[in-house]
Amino acid sequence: MNLIQRVQDILLKPKDTWPVIAAEPGDTTSLYKDYLIYLALIPAVCAFIGMSLIGFGGFGLSMRVPIVSGLVNMVVGYILSLVMVFVVGLIANALAPTFGGTKDPLSALKLIVYGSTAGFIGGVFSLIPALSILGLLTALYSVYLIFTGVPVLMKCPPEKAMPYTAVLVVCAIVAAVIVGALSAVFTGGRHGMLTGSRSGIPDVSINTPDGSVNINTAKLEDMAKKMAEAGKRMESAQASGDGAAAGKAAADIMGAMTGATGVPYATQDLKSWLPEQLGGLPRTAFDVQSGAAMGIAGSSATAEYGNGAQQLKLVVSDIGGLGSLMGVAAWANMTVDRETNGSVEKVYRQGKRTVRENYRKDGSHVEYTVVLENGLIVELSGGQTSVDRIKQTLASLDLSRMESAQRPAKS
Repeated sequence: MNLIQRVQDILLKPKDTWPVIAAEPGDTTSLYKDYLIYLALIPAVCAFIGMSLIGFGGFGLSMRVPIVSGLVNMVVGYILSLVMVFVVGLIANALAPTFGGTKDPLSALKLIVYGSTAGFIGGVFSLIPALSILGLLTALYSVYLIFTGVPVLMKCPPEKAMPYTAVLVVCAIVAAVIVGALSAVFTGGRHGMLTGSRSGIPDVSINTPDGSVNINTAKLEDMAKKMAEAGKRMESAQASGDGAAAGKAAADIMGAMTGATGVPYATQDLKSWLPEQLGGLPRTAFDVQSGAAMGIAGSSATAEYGNGAQQLKLVVSDIGGLGSLMGVAAWANMTVDRETNGSVEKVYRQGKRTVRENYRKDGSHVEYTVVLENGLIVELSGGQTSVDRIKQTLASLDLSRMESAQRPAKS
């Protein structure tokens, strides 16, 4: 099965694709290994980038989940989402006779796994937390996918497909609430879809009133091949009882999804890019941190500068091996031009870099962020200033030196 082709088919022609899925042999392991583990990574990793690297906020305030906490949230959320799909599949199977259908555990799991495709793909909106609400639209399309698949997979009468789907949705919502509660225990705490063509497999462009996201399916297909190779190594290691090799292969799967071709810059490197003075203000505090989980590693450095009422905050984040995912469907491929009575937000390309401006018109808060070609994210923010001054101050940093810095060798 071609992963990308299956995603395209189930999204664009579900009624033709469900009979094909129903006739396919397989088991729970193959459904997870060949499809679900890759799709479920999209919302998990994108949420990590959005919440821990890009940040979220409103009314002139911006916040980030600490990078280590973000990694923990990502891993726990990813695992629990895989569990939730299995649980909802069990529910779908148990409910089948109630709606005139036939019990079939494998078909029920197929229904939920492939029916969830749109919701998982919609995880790309989490890259910009302000747009994450649009993921609900893709979740609604997943409801439609399940509705079209119920008569085919569970053999229920077409007239009972709607109530069957409605009950499944309610059960899924309850399961999601339970998953959210479990996640808190562990961690502490659509508009038009258009397709173009590229290498025989269409790219996908999701357009919203606030901007657009392009999903580079050629890169995603390449990742799928690398993940499939890592999956085979993991199976071989498990069969031989080599736990260490199996763990490394599992990390390689995550690394393939995120394009982990390198390791993040060391925290001392990031700290060296925080000058003692910036914009004529002395550095008053700094913080550096790093973390890694399931083949994904990242680091960040933050410095505060101030003198009385004048305050600046500089953050340099390294997404490490996540650079390839940024190229598949990321903030780096988004364009935004939004303005209200009190604020302005713009995202645009500047050569090979991506720039984000987000500021209050009264100057009470300004954020200016640059995504460098090598994946480094540099953000400067301040209050009681202008966006032009923030731009000029950031320009005084040697971004080219950061961009050309040699990445540490992969051990």
